Amino acid sequence: MILFDWGTYNALTKLPLAATLGMKLTEIPPYDFSRRARGEDYFRRYAEFAREAFTTIVAHAPYYNVVSTDREVMERSWRALVAAARKAKIAGAEIFNLHLGWRAYMDERDLELAGELLKKLVKEMGPDGYVSVEIPYTRRMLGVWDEVKALREMVGNRLIVSLQLENVWMLETGASETGDFEGANRVADKTFWLNILEKALGLTEEYVSLRFSQVIGFAIGSRILKKRVPLGRGYPDLDPLASALAEFMVRRVRGKGLKMRMHIIYTGRPQTKYKDTITLFASIMREAVDHLS
Repeated sequence: MILFDWGTYNALTKLPLAATLGMKLTEIPPYDFSRRARGEDYFRRYAEFAREAFTTIVAHAPYYNVVSTDREVMERSWRALVAAARKAKIAGAEIFNLHLGWRAYMDERDLELAGELLKKLVKEMGPDGYVSVEIPYTRRMLGVWDEVKALREMVGNRLIVSLQLENVWMLETGASETGDFEGANRVADKTFWLNILEKALGLTEEYVSLRFSQVIGFAIGSRILKKRVPLGRGYPDLDPLASALAEFMVRRVRGKGLKMRMHIIYTGRPQTKYKDTITLFASIMREAVDHLS
């Protein structure tokens, strides 16, 4: 029995490398959907290779705000996202993941419009596909916990949560508002992470979808933003997270017989992503073996 699927984002040309390294998952990166040269044949060839080599195929939507006060801008974004979901399905993706982006109206209209788009994406992915929404790192963006719950009530259970773990860490510790990454790092012990992972179970059925990279923070005006860095050079610390993930996977999901598939996607810098993905996997499995033995 596979404990969890693991891997990183790969263009078609990098699939042989990821498969040779033993990765069980591949994610179609957002830039594949933004490039005009990537026609449907590209995504068919992606599916042909990936279905043979990996147990899980995920797609990451291109980065568009899903809500805008400019209706024409918003409709262009929606068309691009629906087209990306169509290509993701051609490529064999089981999950189409996206950020909802920044709020536009700062009232209930933001959530209502996001729900309209998500219904279109779920329909495009078909009855066997899922759409996942990432928890953001600041409440200035759409998609915090209670909003994902509300969207699932609007859209249905084919909409699931995705935890970009460093985003959740910034949101829950307030680091996205204060910029105090060092203080937030001290808060993020094993218990902190176990509580975060438990919250995800109420917002998904078949998949526990996790993502991770370490980050540093910087300020532009009043906004605290994040920058991804190679593993070992940023926040939050990996050790307590790996310990919590291992216990959660073995004891909470596998041990309780939950009928859920789990995966973790490394989303860090492209220059070091293959080495970092293997380090992330090894860190979790070193902890998991103590629970399994």
